[in-house]
Amino acid sequence: MNRLVYKICPGADWAQAMSSGSYAGSAVDRADGFIHFSTAGQARETAAKHFAGQTGLVLVQVDTTRLPQGALKWEPSRGGALFPHLYAPLPVSAALRVDPLPWRDGEGHLFPESLQDA
Repeated sequence: MNRLVYKICPGADWAQAMSSGSYAGSAVDRADGFIHFSTAGQARETAAKHFAGQTGLVLVQVDTTRLPQGALKWEPSRGGALFPHLYAPLPVSAALRVDPLPWRDGEGHLFPESLQDA
């Protein structure tokens, strides 16, 4: 599976995670019992489906080798595609980079050139 996965979240939530050392997930994540991630190939669709029109977001690039062992599971979701789900808080030390994910009317979210699979 991919070494890099991505989390889209409000920048304020990530700033709070930076202060505490970990990210517990969004309200949806906590209700589902895991933190939702996307691969580079899934991130744009995730943004369009779940974050359309939202501003103040960031895209967190996460190194899966830095996650708690056994906590990341690849499970079927949209159309049977496998999505990465983290069954633990996300340590901020697993983040390789955090990029703004601005919204532009008529264009959607503008993703950084750094979005990549590995």
